[in-house]
Amino acid sequence: MALLQGKVALITGASRGIGKSIAQRFVQEGATVAFTFRSSEDEAVTLEKELTASGGTAKGFKSDAGSLEQSEALVKDVVAAFGTVDILINNAGITRDTLLMRMSEDQWDDIMQVNLKSCFNLTKGVLRTMLKARTGSIINMSSVVGIQGNAGQANYAASKAGILGFTKSVALELGSRNIRCNAIAPGFIETEMTDALDEGTVQGWRDAIPLKRGGKPEDVADACVFLASDMSAYITGQTLSVDGGMRM
Repeated sequence: MALLQGKVALITGASRGIGKSIAQRFVQEGATVAFTFRSSEDEAVTLEKELTASGGTAKGFKSDAGSLEQSEALVKDVVAAFGTVDILINNAGITRDTLLMRMSEDQWDDIMQVNLKSCFNLTKGVLRTMLKARTGSIINMSSVVGIQGNAGQANYAASKAGILGFTKSVALELGSRNIRCNAIAPGFIETEMTDALDEGTVQGWRDAIPLKRGGKPEDVADACVFLASDMSAYITGQTLSVDGGMRM
């Protein structure tokens, strides 16, 4: 039996990259997938067609995860379409990299709105449904940068570190209701974004990783399957690093 058979998953920021891979993997494991996009409408339409053509059930929703109002409306729409939300993947995220001395207030606020506040918005949005069902798995996408920091990413690192504190607090609040909350901290994952980088720079990053390669979006998606499924039924409040050993 597929590991997520009969489950309804809501995945934010899933029109490309890691989120897209999670959506694909979840459909393979039998989940019904609702995914969000903010501006990548063409990619979202293509993904929805791909997922349904493979025999899965999936639907894309245009929604800004950084907006509480839109997030609450999104959850209502997903429940109306599919009956419930069993799994929430808070994956929406952006970068606004620059040194702190050059960082504008908008560059700080944009990151906090999309990366961190979105976790509050969507988690709060699904609580009524999960509490009623007395079950659920919430997975928040953090980063190795949220654990160890990174020059030029003070805003991004702060948002991803905030996700870790949020995750542990939610796990403590909701554990008695059989709702689990965990975080994943990806390391260097090769996506469409890294394809545009200089090959020498990318190879230098690969060489510094014990496994001597960058991660694939599928590596993160597989970790999500584990934390979303009953295989991790006794795991909550944890951070799973998917980084090839770069933090050993």
